[in-house]
Amino acid sequence: MRTKVAIRSLLFSLILVVCAHAAFAQIGIGISVHFGPPALPVYEQPICPAEGYIWTPGYWAYDPATGYYWVPGTWVQAPRVGFLWTPGWWGWGGGAFLFHEGYWGPHVGFYGGINYGFGYGGVGYLGGRWEGNHFAYNTYVNHVNTTIIHNTYNTTVVNNVTENHVSYNGGEGGLQARPTAEEESYGKEQHVGPVAEQTRHVDAARNNPELRATANHGVPPIAATAKPGDFKAGVVASSRAGGEYKAPPANEAHGTETHGTEAAGTEGHGTEAAPKTYHDANELQPHKYTAPTSGNANNDKKYQDQQDKLAAKQAQDHAKLQQQQEKEHQQAAQKNYNDQQKQQLEQKHGQQTQQLEQKHATQQEHLSAHQAPHESSSKPK
Repeated sequence: MRTKVAIRSLLFSLILVVCAHAAFAQIGIGISVHFGPPALPVYEQPICPAEGYIWTPGYWAYDPATGYYWVPGTWVQAPRVGFLWTPGWWGWGGGAFLFHEGYWGPHVGFYGGINYGFGYGGVGYLGGRWEGNHFAYNTYVNHVNTTIIHNTYNTTVVNNVTENHVSYNGGEGGLQARPTAEEESYGKEQHVGPVAEQTRHVDAARNNPELRATANHGVPPIAATAKPGDFKAGVVASSRAGGEYKAPPANEAHGTETHGTEAAGTEGHGTEAAPKTYHDANELQPHKYTAPTSGNANNDKKYQDQQDKLAAKQAQDHAKLQQQQEKEHQQAAQKNYNDQQKQQLEQKHGQQTQQLEQKHATQQEHLSAHQAPHESSSKPK
C-alpha cells in the first residue's frame, strides 16, 4: 500500500511539473471578477450571543450566476482556544479581482487594509484578545451584554486613516495597503479555513435574492446576524450604503472567469462554471500558467524559470498533502472510525486542500504581478 501511495504521489508531481510549461490563461481556485465589489454598507453590530463567540465582519462575495451578494457579519465560535479570525478580502491582480479566503489562526494576518469596522480597522484586530482559555471583549468596539459576559475591557480604538468603506485592495479606486513582513509570517502559521457554520452561512446568503447587490444596490436588508445562518433572530439591517452603487458593466455578463479552466487566449466572460470545491487532495488538477510573451527573450526566460521553480515546489506540496491524507484514511479504516469521526476527517481534508489551493493561487498572483511591469516596459513603443 505504501508503495502504491508513493508511486501515485510521484506521478502526480511529474504531471504538475510537465504541465507548468503549457500556455494557459490563469491559475488558482475561486472566481476572479473584472469589476470591484460595492462599498461596505453601514450597519450596527448585533449583541454578542454568548462567551467565546468572535465577530466575523460582513463582506461581498460573488456568484457567477447572480453577481455580488452580501454575506452578513456574524458572531462565530472560534474553532479552538487562542484562534482569531482574519477576514477574507478582494485584491486586484493579473487583470482581475481575486478573493482571498479568510482563516482562523493564532494571529490576524493581512486582509487588504480594508476597514471592516468593529475592531477590524485595516490592520490587526482590536476588538478582543485571548486571556488564558477565555476571550475578553473590547466593549469600545463590540456590542456585549456585560451583565452576562464578564470578560471585558474598554480600550479606545482610534482610526488613524480617513474612514472609508472601500471593499477591495488595488485596482481603480482600491486601497493601496501592502502586507508587512510580520503579517506575511502570520499567513504562514498553522491555521484553518472557515468552520462548517460559516460555510452554511455563506450558502444561505448566496440563496437569498434580497442580499444580491443588483437587488439591494449596496444596502442589504440583512447586514448582520447574531448567529451564523440565522436570518430571522437577532438580524440587523443596513442603515445606508457605504458609497455610490454602480451597476455591473452591461458587456461583462457578470464578468467572471474561473481560474484554471480556460484555454489560452480566451476571455470566457459569462460562460464559466462555478468554482470547484475540493474535498481531498486526490481531486486536485495540474495548475496552469501563462506563457511569458513580453517580447524580451531575457525577461521571458527569467519568468519561465520562476514559473518552473514555483510549479516544482507546488507539485511537492500537493504530493506531500496527498500522501498525508492517504495515510490518515488508512488509519481511519484500521481504527474503524464512526460516522462523526469520518465526517470530521473529511472536513479537515477539505480545509487542508482548499487552503493549499488558495496559497498556490496567491503565489501565482504575486509572480504575475511582479512580471507585469517587465512585460510592459520591454515592449517596443
